[in-house]
Amino acid sequence: MTTEESTGSVDFVRAAIDQDLADGRFGGRVHTRFPPEPNGYLHIGHAMAICLDFGVAHEYGGMCNLRFDDTNPTKEDVEFVHSQQEDIRWLGFDWEGRLFYASDYFEQLFEFAMELIRDDKAYVDSLSADEIREYRGTLTEPGRNSPHRDRDLEESLSLFRKMRDGDFDDGEHVVRAKIDMASPNMNMRDPTIYRIRKVPHDRTGDEWCVYPMYDFAHPLSDAIEGITHSLCSLEYEDHRPLYEWFLEQLDVFRSRQIEFARLNLSQTVMHKRMLIQLVNGGLVSGWDDPRMPTIAGLRRRGYTPEAIKDFCARVGVAKANSIKETALLEHCLRNDLNVRARRKLAVLHPLRVVIKNYPEGQVEYLDAVNNPEDADAGVRQVPFSRTILVERNDFMEDPPRRFYRLSPGREVRLRYGYFIKCEEVIKNDAGEVLELRCTYDPETRGGSAPDGRKVRATLHWVSEDTAVDAEVRLYDHMFEATDPSDVPEGVDWRDTFNRDSLEVLTGCKVEPSVRDISIGQGVQFERQGYFCLDNDSTPDRLVFNRTVPLRDTWARIQRSG
Repeated sequence: MTTEESTGSVDFVRAAIDQDLADGRFGGRVHTRFPPEPNGYLHIGHAMAICLDFGVAHEYGGMCNLRFDDTNPTKEDVEFVHSQQEDIRWLGFDWEGRLFYASDYFEQLFEFAMELIRDDKAYVDSLSADEIREYRGTLTEPGRNSPHRDRDLEESLSLFRKMRDGDFDDGEHVVRAKIDMASPNMNMRDPTIYRIRKVPHDRTGDEWCVYPMYDFAHPLSDAIEGITHSLCSLEYEDHRPLYEWFLEQLDVFRSRQIEFARLNLSQTVMHKRMLIQLVNGGLVSGWDDPRMPTIAGLRRRGYTPEAIKDFCARVGVAKANSIKETALLEHCLRNDLNVRARRKLAVLHPLRVVIKNYPEGQVEYLDAVNNPEDADAGVRQVPFSRTILVERNDFMEDPPRRFYRLSPGREVRLRYGYFIKCEEVIKNDAGEVLELRCTYDPETRGGSAPDGRKVRATLHWVSEDTAVDAEVRLYDHMFEATDPSDVPEGVDWRDTFNRDSLEVLTGCKVEPSVRDISIGQGVQFERQGYFCLDNDSTPDRLVFNRTVPLRDTWARIQRSG
């Protein structure tokens, strides 16, 4: 994985690990972890972190733990735990039995907090949340010491035990580290390390009513597990002094925190708070809506693990946040699907064509290539008959210049089939085209004429008698704004939601071999794009999601650049 931030051909994260190994730090071990919070579904930004955490461990012959940061039961759900494990496995990574939870360490973390209090490095504070914010100061003004900062150690210890026993209500007391209220780093101004939450926990039930804060649980969980390299997103750079302070004060294993830039994608949102609002507000159908940047949403839309990992590798590990073009992700997907997706014929807006000189009742089967990029994919047979369906926009009665498709008197090629010529146009009383009457040249089977004549267009089609009905869902970018999280003051970011991001087509027709496709399998509908069979499908109702159109905008951007 190489980036503009790299050293030679090695990015700065791997360069740091290489230096640690050369210095003999951590005894030559490399042990990472991926620590998601189980309060939502993972998105493609998490995929970047997963590829880095598990990838680094694999490259250096080390280990990577999966550890759920389940320290806030008010927002967590077992559904998210299961979905996150499924996503990681789907991407192709394995934690090899090293599955942990921050809740595994609640007793140890409680004792660590008690130790800090005994050493006069933490105290129980009785200020309200608003008062704590007021006392904290600002970026330009130092904070003020809480009046409870010099509370007697035994009183703080007794209060903390009572907090654990449930003697107080939420917000009545907190435990804060005693560091420096004048520090220029706001994270060092006596941060809260424990708070009261009288909420049952999915794993510990009612055993606990005090829960550690992330900044406290994170470094100490790393230390307990012997994590050598704690790879974090860039927003934790200012938290690193606090991370190191806890490890130093408690004299535990000194993990090394290294920060890298988050992966942000254009025309979507990656903040979990915003994704939750999309789901709860009904703008999308759920966490796995194919418009969502969640791994579940991408998978349902037809993305492959290989394409996502290729994208993460191309983006690389950076030191500065930036927004990456969705077009690059789609480019990676096309490259992957081009060599793996079977080709199929599908007509999304059918127009009936009757081939007048083709024998009535006759059906023949034409050889169709499954994938021209895969020599082992073989061929399939598609039925051809007197009545076929073509795409409505492949016909114009009075075509403009450079329109080479079907029009009165013009000959075109049918994919894998014959040359046909439009002879007659059937309309209704309103002047709408209902049907075309054509003739075919039986000598042109396979798409070429013995006399050498050429045609300018090749059309896809399906036989009307054997075509399978399908619903097709066409997806576009979820937001009109490149960065929906950065909108002018007074503008609701949800107002930039693309209301045309989903178009549902009914009455579509596809060739009968699609009945052999499994849920989630990707195919290319020739001339239409890449599609996959959605999990809403039933034997009587096939539903296809358009994964990505055929047009490669990223390649065009690169050429123009």
